Amino acid sequence: MAKKAFLIDVDRCNGCHNCQIACKDEHVENEWLPYAKPQPDTGQFWCKVEEEVCGRTPHVRVRYLPTQCNHCDEAPCMKNCDALYKRDDGLVILDPEKSKGKKEIVDSCPYGAIYWNDELEIPQKCTGCAHLLDDGWAVPRCVDACCTGALRFGEEEEFAEELKNAVVLQPELGTSPRVYYLNMPKRFVAATVVDIDEDEVVEGAEVILQRASDGEVVLSSHTDEFGDVWLENVEPESYTMWLKKEGYLDQPVEVDLTKKDQAFPELQFFKAPERA
Repeated sequence: MAKKAFLIDVDRCNGCHNCQIACKDEHVENEWLPYAKPQPDTGQFWCKVEEEVCGRTPHVRVRYLPTQCNHCDEAPCMKNCDALYKRDDGLVILDPEKSKGKKEIVDSCPYGAIYWNDELEIPQKCTGCAHLLDDGWAVPRCVDACCTGALRFGEEEEFAEELKNAVVLQPELGTSPRVYYLNMPKRFVAATVVDIDEDEVVEGAEVILQRASDGEVVLSSHTDEFGDVWLENVEPESYTMWLKKEGYLDQPVEVDLTKKDQAFPELQFFKAPERA
């Protein structure tokens, strides 16, 4: 049997949470043995849309990232545990009968995709809606409910060309996930450049982003009529951002994008002293 994969286009996700709600609708108060017992109505998100607000007002981006069990080919949770198994189609199933009382399974997932059900005393996670696939459905409920086409599910061969540009979460773990992501955003730096003495924004200033490690210029742009500049899709490293304009002092600004995006709501730019 051809193995299945999830393909998630982050650019298409608008944060509607339809996938998350559909998962709840399918699994809360519903038992789908041998794959799953009912999901609690609170505390568990087998499909979850994570929201991240990046930057600072007025330079803000909101990013949405749908997450779930990655159905890894080298799943750490499956090692030395007979309660988990992989189907021929690639879905990893957590047996609700064999896993009873085995709370340690929760910690075996480095992605935090396994939850503990106190009432039933079992670990639980996404099943890929295996019961629906067995019943003839082409896709799980989360994919079926996605109104923007951000979530897709199908045979890995169908996605072969797109997978060349896809990434997985935390590839350094070496788990070989079967959930792939397109258009994952990188970092940005944004600023409003102002001349405090003149009490106005600075239009047309050249902005150059220079990598700190080797001095290479990676991006350049100019401030617009509002004094704003955006430098986007930047690798998470440390940089020096230079401001340059005739009549002003060249100004360096240290920018650390290793952990998060950077925004400067009011970046002061200083005029060069007039010569006598």
